[in-house]
Amino acid sequence: MAPENQLVAGVDCSTQQTKVLVVDPAKGHVVAGGSAPHEVTGSGGARETDPAVWWEALRLALAETGRSRELAAISVAGQQHGLVVSGGDDRPLRPAVLWNDTRSAPDAERLREELGAEEWAERVGLVPVPSFTVTRWAWLRRTEPELASRTQAIRLPHDWLTERLCGSGVTDRGDASGTGWWSTRDEHYLDDVLALPGVELDPALLPAVLGPTEPAGSVRAPAAAELGLPENALVGPGTGDNMAAALGLGLAPGEPVISLGTSGTAYAAMSERAVDPSGLIAGFADATGGFLPLAATLNCTLAVDRVAGWLGLEREAVAEGTEVTVLPYLDGERTPNFPRAAGTIAGLRHDTTSQQVLLGAYEGAAASLIEALELLASVGSGLSADAPVVLIGGGARGAAWQRVVARLAARPVQVPEAQELVALGAAAQAAACLSGERPEQIARRWDTRRGATIEPPAEPDTRTLARIRAVRAAAAGLLDPPE
Repeated sequence: MAPENQLVAGVDCSTQQTKVLVVDPAKGHVVAGGSAPHEVTGSGGARETDPAVWWEALRLALAETGRSRELAAISVAGQQHGLVVSGGDDRPLRPAVLWNDTRSAPDAERLREELGAEEWAERVGLVPVPSFTVTRWAWLRRTEPELASRTQAIRLPHDWLTERLCGSGVTDRGDASGTGWWSTRDEHYLDDVLALPGVELDPALLPAVLGPTEPAGSVRAPAAAELGLPENALVGPGTGDNMAAALGLGLAPGEPVISLGTSGTAYAAMSERAVDPSGLIAGFADATGGFLPLAATLNCTLAVDRVAGWLGLEREAVAEGTEVTVLPYLDGERTPNFPRAAGTIAGLRHDTTSQQVLLGAYEGAAASLIEALELLASVGSGLSADAPVVLIGGGARGAAWQRVVARLAARPVQVPEAQELVALGAAAQAAACLSGERPEQIARRWDTRRGATIEPPAEPDTRTLARIRAVRAAAAGLLDPPE
């Protein structure tokens, strides 16, 4: 156990904002919180943020808590896959390329061909799509070669913040497993991936990979002065946002999660690594020493809210049923892999109501995540047959989301009361650095899963999923036109 009266902080550096929770590690009580927004720039397929925005947001969020000077440990969880390139002075050479930037689609295709989908899945744990870091680096080398040649360090978002806190160029196995150049099978960077013609990356530019309870270091004096932190407070290894959420839930092997945010994710804790040559499931590692196979979509709550806005409806104003099929791929899509797709609506009639169209948007956004659960059941150590789906993220509080997920998944849906699970998971990791406990055991002791359960209908709704699949197959040529 951590000494009494010591506080820890968990940081969630997401796409849109940075959130900080200050937690009493003895009982898991949140004693303070703070947040600050980020600016995301770019149009079309481009999505970028200046890393300095994250640092300033962290400063503002910590200040809002009013408790930053009382922290004994802090750990950072960040949006996965983002590419931060720095020069010899450790300053970023350009804005970070974010996870939902789709400009590296042709680079992902070339990388898949160079190694082969089965080889990528078996050796690395994932098959490149235009989200993973290796494809962003290949894109940067192709489009900005002079800048790429000046790069002296490559970091993920959480790595960059951790390094600025404590001066250590480190990452963790969970976030490293989403890069495309770290192997979940071999537990190290793969030289032959780094040597591919599109990559050609010196491993010395990459961070060291820490274990689940291995501190990254201590807060340095400059960071302490800028952020109002105690000098020498411990800094945890950090991890990716999905790994931190799983950690915050204290997931046991076989338990599935659907996260509803700007992006949607479906994942499960597993004791065995997952291999999926189709590339729909990324066989990530987790933040405990196990595995976290995951599928992600680019369009989730934001896309549904956009449809509601176009229709002039409140987001909960959905019909009881619908025959309208909406494929809300407003930003392209990752699962299924249609990077150049746009939104599509099928099945409109003269008597179709706007409420029916909105329900179709919910169903279309949820369908890919439900299909991912079906795939998760067949990889790694699989899913527990009677395990509920744990529903988290900003959309989890919505009654329409809850009903649609329970109906299409044909499983009970558990909605934890705790809302900031990424930050809670990072806080559990920080607490583990103090006490020596396992971070997942700390989260279970905090009872972070407490909440409501929504039961599915007695009869599984297989018809809706079949309709969505049929429309998607028929429209595939329109969804992903050639460049």
